[in-house]
Amino acid sequence: MQSEFVEKKQGESRSSSVAPDLASDKPVGNDLEGGQYYTGFLRRATQLLSRYGIETHGIAPVPAEERIETRWYQMFFVWFSANMNILTFSTGTVGPALFSLGVNDSIIIIVVVDLVICLLPAFSAVFGPKLGTRTIVQARFSWGYFGAIIPAVLNVFSLQGFLILNCIIGGQVLASLSSHLDDTLGIVIIAVISLVVTFCGYRIIHWYESIAWIPNVIAFIAMLGVGYPQLRDNQSTAVSQATVAEVISFSSILTSSIISWCTVTPDYGVYHSPAASSARLFLYTYLAFFTSSVTCHTLGAAFAAAAPNVPVWNAGFNNSSSVGGLFYSVLLPTGAFGKILIALVALSIPSASAPTMYTFSTSFMAVAPWFAAIPRWIYILISEAVLIPVAIIGAKKFYTTFVDILNVIGYWSSVFTAIILTEHVLFRRASFSEDQYPITTWASYTLLPSGIPAVVAFACGCGALVPFMSQAWYVGPVARHGSGDVGVYVGFVVGAITYTLARGFEKLWYKKMSKSDA
Repeated sequence: MQSEFVEKKQGESRSSSVAPDLASDKPVGNDLEGGQYYTGFLRRATQLLSRYGIETHGIAPVPAEERIETRWYQMFFVWFSANMNILTFSTGTVGPALFSLGVNDSIIIIVVVDLVICLLPAFSAVFGPKLGTRTIVQARFSWGYFGAIIPAVLNVFSLQGFLILNCIIGGQVLASLSSHLDDTLGIVIIAVISLVVTFCGYRIIHWYESIAWIPNVIAFIAMLGVGYPQLRDNQSTAVSQATVAEVISFSSILTSSIISWCTVTPDYGVYHSPAASSARLFLYTYLAFFTSSVTCHTLGAAFAAAAPNVPVWNAGFNNSSSVGGLFYSVLLPTGAFGKILIALVALSIPSASAPTMYTFSTSFMAVAPWFAAIPRWIYILISEAVLIPVAIIGAKKFYTTFVDILNVIGYWSSVFTAIILTEHVLFRRASFSEDQYPITTWASYTLLPSGIPAVVAFACGCGALVPFMSQAWYVGPVARHGSGDVGVYVGFVVGAITYTLARGFEKLWYKKMSKSDA
């Protein structure tokens, strides 16, 4: 009986990359919890996809012997490409377009925020190679088995929101190329490309990200070359003095756009070797986030601030509602070359949406064991089915949709990140050793932490930030007095402090009761 158990466990730990037998009833890979494997059509379809190189691994931690990828520079390119695009450019336009900030004020805010906040997703990315765990699975070591359902569900909705934004912007860019194209067709095209890249899985995403940044960098250089005279003239344009509320609110949007990647970055290192130092992995990711974010944010702010003074740009910007139109109008003097660049920029938007859609699927699988019994590719199809119609509707009010989605994601992501960071640094001794993270317990609710401190801290953090919120649909009592939207910062601080106290108390309680604690 014991030998049968060992044999079964060894079979479950084999790589899903092994070519399966389509006539066999054996499980596909080690991607499901509790031995509950999908059967029938889904099993055979997944086996067939695996035969053709499609990733079929689910949410189980990738064993150390299978984390053999040593091209650690991929950790740079995946995040450089994901942020060196028009969506990040759009975030930068929010300062001048929504808060009427001048270009100088906007750039100062951008540099300071990006320099600091990019530390957080870089920190999160280290968990992937070191532990081989998906984001939400790793969260179980602080949130507990059942508590981690909360960030899993929130991540599903948040990532779908990001996908919607990506497709809206891609649709706008493609629609600007011809009167025969509209936002709807552009959205469908971007969504389909994202689907194809994501469907293939981890390795294809990394390959795609290694080249997706190239047309965007060329396009941004061309924009600078063509638009520099107008940008230079705009430096002398008088603007009203920025208020504290405007500065803080813009910084909050920038923070939200960056910190939301913390729930995604670990997923793109799970097949990479843990042999690299944590500092090296961190540095690759930090440089990728900072260089791409500060560049695109700055360009977005500069062109949006100058647009009102350049009639052609302003017409393309369409009352600050079409970033794609602004992009097109700036490159208009370059003729056919500019149109080719714009098309390539639009078609490279999946560099941001493919990683997002991929983690959407793994987060969905982590919600509950019965969700893990459905293969990853099914969730990608579900995401696609929801994405297209909602993006078409959301495109009608772009900036309202854009800011609302970013801020809501940022609120909960900041508290989530504070909890993960605090657990790792204070209670796991900043170590990735087996003693600190017994990965074999990832699916055992009895061996994982209770998760009560994390849930309490999350509730306190989210509750504390509500009075500081400033949204189109709700303005908290503190924000109403002119503080701006500081909810994302309040949530992070309160979440970290509350978790430290609650988790410390739990540790003392377990020690007093002589119980083990994960």
